[in-house]
Amino acid sequence: MLSSDALQRIDREVAKYPAEQKQSAVMAALAIAQEEAGWLPAEAIAAVAEHLGMPAVAAYEVASFYNMYDLKPVGKYKLTVCTNLPCALSGGVHAADYVKQKLGIDFNETTADGLITLKEGECMGACGDAPVLLVNNRRMCSYMTTEAIDKLLVELKS
Repeated sequence: MLSSDALQRIDREVAKYPAEQKQSAVMAALAIAQEEAGWLPAEAIAAVAEHLGMPAVAAYEVASFYNMYDLKPVGKYKLTVCTNLPCALSGGVHAADYVKQKLGIDFNETTADGLITLKEGECMGACGDAPVLLVNNRRMCSYMTTEAIDKLLVELKS
């Protein structure tokens, strides 16, 4: 299920921990598996668990707890809008509603062309930059006014 490249990357993460604590690399390993598959099918979670010597259910518990892991297929771009209280008070809910209106989808839905999936996120640690969006769990977009959202959507669609 996991490529040799993914296994090598996971092993580099495992090497950061004492040998008897290799399960500590589960979050990084799941991220690597998701990067490879685009999401985390049960088989990928089980492969990560087997590689780390832990029960598959333990790896699933981690994958299902954190919203950066996708247990269903997502679009090429996953937009996560922070709607936690500080962001909500600074326009996060308005930004989320605007993105929904522009894309014609709700949270946990993907555009008909399969390009963009919209997710609701918890605190991203950038309250002072609100409202914030995260693209594919990697790129933080701050001060997301309607104009900034329009610009981002044009960029993602091109």
